[in-house]
Amino acid sequence: MSATVSFSLPSAHGPKTVTMSYARVGTGEPLLLLHGIGHHRQAWDPVVHILAAEREVIAVDLPGFGASPALPDGLTHDLGTVVPVLGALCEALELDRPHVAGNSLGGLLALALGREKLVRSVTALSPAGFWTTAERRYAFGVLLAMRQGARRLPLPAVERLSRTMVGRAALTSTIYARPGRRSPEAVVAETLALAHAEGFAETLRAGINVQFTDDVPGLPVTVAWGTRDRLLVRRQGIRAKQIIPRARLVRLPGCGHVPMNDDPALVARVILDGSR
Repeated sequence: MSATVSFSLPSAHGPKTVTMSYARVGTGEPLLLLHGIGHHRQAWDPVVHILAAEREVIAVDLPGFGASPALPDGLTHDLGTVVPVLGALCEALELDRPHVAGNSLGGLLALALGREKLVRSVTALSPAGFWTTAERRYAFGVLLAMRQGARRLPLPAVERLSRTMVGRAALTSTIYARPGRRSPEAVVAETLALAHAEGFAETLRAGINVQFTDDVPGLPVTVAWGTRDRLLVRRQGIRAKQIIPRARLVRLPGCGHVPMNDDPALVARVILDGSR
């Protein structure tokens, strides 16, 4: 069930209160799930019930996305702030070094949490930060176009498009290799989430100079990439393996940028194997 938690974080202007929305289900060792930019925690819905059979799953809306409000004044939506925010979230929820899995922006955050030794294992699905300048510009251009499209489409048009496979492909084929598998209700909800994401612009600006260049030693790391990722092309996975040489690099056949929808069983297995 959906819930919210509030906690305090220091800033240059004194303590600030951060509020985040999350859902918690299952039993076992804790597993934190982090979505990508412009998405929301429901991106993980196709795999949550599988993961919850072996893990206590905590899917969160990142600050400024989904049902979580943007960070208060004095806190920026950059890596140096959001990682401590997630650390404070774990403390507030009494999660002792959870496993973490993230997709895209969430994958980058998962690796950063691993670098800070705040988690016990990392699974990163098409993580951001391993791009060239040209690849980053391309990805950001696509994301901006998706955002503008979502904001310009009136709700009746989104609902009408979502009712057909062709319409769902028009709305989501950039991130899904198999958009027809996404339910109409989910497509409407995530289109609205993208349109209304308060943290989108600042998060995207903060990503301009992001490059993940550090190893993540001392804990299990899995990096997985869809073979049909059209946003962050799969050769970036090779770079991730070079930077994190002990990482397990996994190929996700037939999957797009958000692979949880395209092959839930495979993605759940990769996450569970990486957290064992």
